[in-house]
Order: sequence, then structure tokens, then C-alpha cells
Amino acid sequence: MRAAVLQGKHHIEVVAWEPAELMPGEVRIRVQGCGICGTDQHIYHGNPGSAAVTPPIVLGHELAGEVTECGEGVTQLKVGDRVSVDPNIYCGSCRYCRNGQLNLCDHLQAVGVTRDGGMGEYCVAPAANCYLLPDSMSFVEGAMVEPLGCVLHGFKKLDIRPIHTVLLIGGGFIGQLFLQLVKKQGAARIIVSDPAAEKHAALLALGADEVVSPTADVVEQLKSQADVVIECVGRPESMELAFEAAGKGGQVLLFGVASPATQIKVSPFAIFAKELRVLGSFINPHTHEEAIALIQQGIVSIEPLISHKFKLADIPQVMGDYPKMNVNKGVIVY
Repeated sequence: MRAAVLQGKHHIEVVAWEPAELMPGEVRIRVQGCGICGTDQHIYHGNPGSAAVTPPIVLGHELAGEVTECGEGVTQLKVGDRVSVDPNIYCGSCRYCRNGQLNLCDHLQAVGVTRDGGMGEYCVAPAANCYLLPDSMSFVEGAMVEPLGCVLHGFKKLDIRPIHTVLLIGGGFIGQLFLQLVKKQGAARIIVSDPAAEKHAALLALGADEVVSPTADVVEQLKSQADVVIECVGRPESMELAFEAAGKGGQVLLFGVASPATQIKVSPFAIFAKELRVLGSFINPHTHEEAIALIQQGIVSIEPLISHKFKLADIPQVMGDYPKMNVNKGVIVY
């Protein structure tokens, strides 16, 4: 098969690649759609993903496709089934798995991170990690179930009430998913901060009450104004704004993935005096089925958020040029 193989930092190439052996309890999938995630970019630039990455490896943890072969013992799926893959594989026996915190598993494995993923024509995954897609759902939507599942995990940590003002920092793909969920929840006011003026109209159409650019004046106006702040960028200035913008009794969700070396300036006194609730969110334990339902029922719209569709052969250049391409969300289609 052909696959885009990460050979090392800043080095990915499309080559003939030996398909993974099909083990008991696994299925082989003909990949039909694979998202390019910010985490893929982190890995490309030499940082870890949800777990440590050892090249050479096929990236791509946001994927959907058609089952072409079932391993021994697989009874819940059959050849021809359309599936979306939850990439995360938990050991089930470490203290975190036993305590119901599967996403913090000490021995986490993941399709597209520690084992070959969706940036290849075929992918092998545990059958238990595959979810049937409704016929009405496209493979592109099926591939986007994984990021929506991650967003759901973070969203469920928050207590959003009809009297709350919610500030979303970052109006990219992840911010747009959060925006739709927050709108459905019924917050009193939703503000989105994003410097890209060309995104503002689309963010208003998705349900934002106000969209602002984070200029110095706007940042000053936002101080202590929000009941809930969701940070979707992962940059020092946006994370620091999250703490400044949170009001008394506020909730701050740091969802954006920062570089491991990133440090920020935060006032412990402000956290104390405002009694802030500071939250992190890591991957997506058991949210895949609900994410499929949200898309199927039209509560979350996916297709209008996809700005670029690529072919597998494009990936080496795309991964190198991605930050300069003004991509809202890119998907590989086969």
C-alpha cells in the first residue's frame, strides 16, 4: 500500500509501505477520510502526541473508512461496514484505568501515534475501537468524530448555565466545534476572540453573539468579564488572556495543545481571589458514540468547517507548509 510515513522530525514521505499484520480482535480498514490534526503538526515538528512517537510511522488518528478484513474473534463487525475509529487503546490494568480515568492510562497506545494510522491507504485497528457510521454520514464527517469526541470530553467538564457569559479564545476548527456545543447548551452570551477577521462572519453564523480581535483595547475590556473561558489555541498570550478574562467564580478550560516547553505567567493570587476553577482536558474517553449522534442529528455541523481536502500524495508538502496555508481544517480524502 501507499502511505505517508513520518521518518523523523520535519521528514515525511509517501512510500510503498507494508500493511500491518491483522491480529485477533482487529479489523483492516480501507481509509476513506483522515483529518490533519494540530497534534499531527506537533509530532511532525518533533514533539510528542498523546504518547511518545517513534518513527518511522504512519500518522493520522482522525480516520474513517470501510472494513475490508476481520481478524479472528471479531463478531460485531463485517466486511463492508462503514466505521469511524477511536484511536486510543487503553491497557485496562494500570491504576488510572482501574480508577475510571482511562485517558490517563500509563500504557496508552494510539492509532496514528504509537501504531500506524490513517495517512495510508489501509489501517489496522481493534474492532472494539470502531464505531458504525450511519449511511447518511460522509467519511469526512466520520473522520471528524474523533476531534469532536475530544471537544465533548472537555465540554462535559464545564458547568455552563443560561446566565453565563462564555468566552472562546480561538475561532479555528476546535473553537467552532465548542461554539456549536455552547450554543446548544444555551449560554446567555458567547464571545469569540480570534485575530483572523475573515473568520468573524462564519463564527457569528455558527452562533457567536460577538466576535472580537484580541487587540490591546479588547483584551483590557475582556478582563474579568467571562463566567466560562475556553482556550483553544495553546499559545502563551491566549492562555494568559484566559485567566485575565475569567470573572469571579469563573471556569477556565485550557484545551489548546501547547508545546511542552511553553511557560505562562499566571497570578496565583488572582486564582485565589477570584476562586477560579482551572481545568485541563486530554483526549476522548468513551465520547465517540455521542459525537456520531451529534453529527447525525445536525446538532454539530462538520462539512462547512472543512476548508481543504488533500490527496495522499500532497501530504509531504502540506505538512511542511501547513502553518502558512490558512487551513481551517484539512482532510485527506482517498
